Amino acid sequence: MNHHRWQLPIPDDFRKHQSLAWLITAVAALLMSGLFVILIVASRTPGVQEFFPWQNFFHMAIVAHVDFSVLVWFAALGGLLWSLTSRPSGAWVGWLALALVIAGSLLLAIGPFQPGQAIMSNYVPVVDNSVFLLGLAIFGFGVLLGCLHALFNALSVSTPEPAEGVMRFGVHTGVIALVLAAGALIWSLLAMPDFLFGPQYYEVLFWGGGHIMQFAWVQFMLVAWLWLAWAGGLDNPLGPRLTLYLLLAGIAPAFLSLWAYLYFDVGSPGHRTFFIWLMAAAGGVAAGPIGLALTVGWWRSRTAVNRGQRAVRAYLMFSIALFGIGGALGFLINESNTMVPAHYHGCIVAITLTFMGLALHLLPAFGLAPARARLLRAIPWVYGPGQLLHILGLAFSGGHGVQRKTAGADQGLESLAQIGGMAVMGLGGLIAIIGGVLFLAAFADALWRSRRQQAAREVAGHA
Repeated sequence: MNHHRWQLPIPDDFRKHQSLAWLITAVAALLMSGLFVILIVASRTPGVQEFFPWQNFFHMAIVAHVDFSVLVWFAALGGLLWSLTSRPSGAWVGWLALALVIAGSLLLAIGPFQPGQAIMSNYVPVVDNSVFLLGLAIFGFGVLLGCLHALFNALSVSTPEPAEGVMRFGVHTGVIALVLAAGALIWSLLAMPDFLFGPQYYEVLFWGGGHIMQFAWVQFMLVAWLWLAWAGGLDNPLGPRLTLYLLLAGIAPAFLSLWAYLYFDVGSPGHRTFFIWLMAAAGGVAAGPIGLALTVGWWRSRTAVNRGQRAVRAYLMFSIALFGIGGALGFLINESNTMVPAHYHGCIVAITLTFMGLALHLLPAFGLAPARARLLRAIPWVYGPGQLLHILGLAFSGGHGVQRKTAGADQGLESLAQIGGMAVMGLGGLIAIIGGVLFLAAFADALWRSRRQQAAREVAGHA
């Protein structure tokens, strides 16, 4: 039985429209990410690859795919959340932040079609040309402006409903982590060693800020977990007070990043190792207990549930499982093999699946048509198992020596275990792509039906 309302109310003012605009921007980023997947495949297809302008377009498209599927998608969902936890003031600042994010994202989409080098730097891969880098700068400034506006207009966490206050706190702390990440990026830029250039330059540039940014995504994910649990009819056994303490513990390590910049030179082994151990020690401080508590809540009420609640619970439970497996695999990393992408893919897709569920759940709250029930139920059962196969295949292959950041013949697949593991990885990835397509179809269908219903109402009003 739910004793608290773990949700953020949708305000009936401009914040409702801004939140919906952020949501549509987020889904558009996923769509753009999917389009680049098609281009990635086409750029390696005989008879088609000749139509692409650059020989290295394959790698440039991968950069755009990653940035849209993680950076833009996550930040835009964050924009939705911080719009719901801000006071109704300074509307133009919020719209300007969104406009900058959209403008920057458009340049990110154009960048791979210009000459440049694809650099697979961790957290933020880049195409080293002026268009892509300008787009990244505009996008980043838009996100930072939106975060600062949200912080200066933050709603109080003291509310009649304690759970709502805890949700606000989770969003506020995620926004603070993004501001800290921006500060770390600027610090790294100013303190960059003169001898670094090319791939090493961007790796060092995004290393500190990229790690801090992950704390923000996890805080947003935890807020979405709590929201989906409530929508699925689950009770949080921890209660609002203990949940707030856990969210505080989850964000506190992000402030330790200051130590890395004060006591280690940017780009030094100590600086790099500090962030690795910071993530290893603190990555699941809040997510572990909250995920376990919500799993207990699911177990207690697994029989008393309707179809709609079962669908919402599937998003939540698969997300918790993926995040837990991804986190556990991180402790098995001892060299640069496919265990590394298995680890971070598990965590990333857990956040993505949670955001998918929240996006579809919120459609009626924004006055839009609900997602079709069959699609709503099918998505987590396609995307979730597909991603589980994907990361387990990567982990198994890494345990048998398959190196990361290699493809095709460069992988050097020799043993049956290596071939089998990568085959499972590929099958899981294909199934997960189908799940992603189903999500985009469900969202687009809901928007289309909403528009038709609105047009019908307008016709009836004129009759």
